[in-house]
Amino acid sequence: MQDALDGWHIGRVIQAYRTHPWHGRPLSQGTVAAWVGLNQTQLSRIENGPPTQDLAKLIQWARVLRVPARLLWFKLPADAAAEPAPAATIQPAAPSPVGDAVNRRELLRVMSLAGSLLALPSSSDLDIDRLTAADRGGSVGTATLDEYGRLNGRLWHEFARSPSKLQALPMVRRQLDVLTGHLQRSQPASTHQRLCTLAGDLFQLCGEILFDADCYSEAAQCYALAASASKEADAPDLWACAMTRHAFIGVYERRFDQAAPLLDGAADLARRGDTALPTRHWVAAVQAQTFAGLGDAVQCQRALETAALVTELDSPAATGWLRFTDSRLDEERGSCFVELGRPELAEPSLNEALRQRLSVRRRGGVLADLAAVGAQRNDAEQTVLYGGAAVDAARQTGSTGYVGRKLSLLQPQLKPMLADRHVRHLDRQITNLTTTAN
Repeated sequence: MQDALDGWHIGRVIQAYRTHPWHGRPLSQGTVAAWVGLNQTQLSRIENGPPTQDLAKLIQWARVLRVPARLLWFKLPADAAAEPAPAATIQPAAPSPVGDAVNRRELLRVMSLAGSLLALPSSSDLDIDRLTAADRGGSVGTATLDEYGRLNGRLWHEFARSPSKLQALPMVRRQLDVLTGHLQRSQPASTHQRLCTLAGDLFQLCGEILFDADCYSEAAQCYALAASASKEADAPDLWACAMTRHAFIGVYERRFDQAAPLLDGAADLARRGDTALPTRHWVAAVQAQTFAGLGDAVQCQRALETAALVTELDSPAATGWLRFTDSRLDEERGSCFVELGRPELAEPSLNEALRQRLSVRRRGGVLADLAAVGAQRNDAEQTVLYGGAAVDAARQTGSTGYVGRKLSLLQPQLKPMLADRHVRHLDRQITNLTTTAN
């Protein structure tokens, strides 16, 4: 790597990066090329051709590979010149939307541009070559749009399986940049509609990542853009889901009165959508949480009954942006009853939820709710048992946006039991967890 840098040849730097032992096995040219919208052939020319003199391209690659400014033979702009701590080798790092100002600015730039473009009228294996070699100078073909859809699905899959949700952000941002680039150009009406659908899908994923990182303002912008894109695409189910996710921000910030009107609108949209999809059932589940937060047990129960009708669907869809199935009913019920202060109703549902196969993130939420059940009963042993397990789950996820929020809400309930040294230890654990995250 050092020899490549000393040679002032960005192509050789890229090649050294791709083949560095840190990756375990070499990264393909196609994979690395896709990071900046090139294809394998174009990257091969950069690696094997004469040194690139184009400063804009040099800066782009330096940012993508996260090469420290002190090692470069050219000067980075002021906003990209911040150097990481010295290291023996250049190693890829998962960017943080909180700590990486450049990545955050770039995301906001794409979001701002997309928001303007959406207001204008229209004028498991991925085909990476098709994705990266699409003609950006004209309309997009149907096959390319299909590949974009498959890529969106893959990104949702990676988000779901990744312990740290922030790891999915760089690829999501790059794909949003590609879609926005297509939206800037004149497209047939049907192509414009498909692009809006893809953008609405991906902005929801971006919002999920930022929400989990406690970046609520940025997440809200993503959900608002997702709603605009879905409206432009005339996709009521996608639109309803965007509004429901936006409402989540109010639910988790305990601004239930702000969440309620968004959910009313989402419910109206869901009634216009595909009856084979569980959109209306998911909206009802979130409405149940909102009614619970408002202390309306009757309306909460009615909403839970509507959510439970998902069991009557033949095979509820579990796409990236719509993943509500009957497997979520127990944890939804349990969470609502915890909010209503009904531990005797919450505990059976939460225990049933724990028997299911849950992600670390969802399991952490259920454990935090069971700890709250213990606190409501003034049962220090149960509170510590489940609260400690929830803290461990939050640490495993690498972020505290979801589980950490539930644990933060648990802390005030610990005060009556702080004479118990185990409860005091749990209280310190939660404080350390949430303080470190912030």
